Amino acid sequence: MDRLGLTPRPRRFGLTGGIGSGKSTVATLLAGLGAVIVDTDAIARELTAPGGAALPALAAAFGPEIVGSDGAMDRERMRAIAFADPGAKRRLEAVLHPMIGAEALARAAAAGEAPVVFDVPLLAESAHWRARCDRILVVDCREETQVERVKRRSGWSEEAVRRVIAQQAARAARRRIADAVIFNDGMALGELAAEVRALWALWNNGPH
Repeated sequence: MDRLGLTPRPRRFGLTGGIGSGKSTVATLLAGLGAVIVDTDAIARELTAPGGAALPALAAAFGPEIVGSDGAMDRERMRAIAFADPGAKRRLEAVLHPMIGAEALARAAAAGEAPVVFDVPLLAESAHWRARCDRILVVDCREETQVERVKRRSGWSEEAVRRVIAQQAARAARRRIADAVIFNDGMALGELAAEVRALWALWNNGPH
């Protein structure tokens, strides 16, 4: 509480949603409203890009063949290994998650007084991440909508998309951690933008 006895407004928000839910679109809309987006997936890509800080540890854990000819982590190979072996998935997370967390917190600190949105696909699975967020927004839609969106944008087979969905938290689990849910199914972009704008105004300008 501040010296007037008021609780400070929350300044750290969590954003999550399953693959194909439209979470990235919501993040873009929030950035347009003044939020500093800390995207943990983007940080992971930077850590595993050519010259990325995570590559030596990944090569030690999985062998040098995990680094492709372009000098980056071979994402398709790593995805196949992680899907096939839960132990490999845990080893991958043990390498990447501490590095991602440290970089995410550094970026949030650099934002100063600006509101920060942690864009975290695994927010429902991580009590550690949830503890860093004052409020959590979940972007939700039907599984069939997820499948169709990802097939359309990525060219993946339906089986591949459903395999990824099965690896993620269930929709009900994400909704349970939410302070607000946007059901982004059959919604035009203008409607989605209006919902995001209204929620952002409420969370940033509403009662303390």
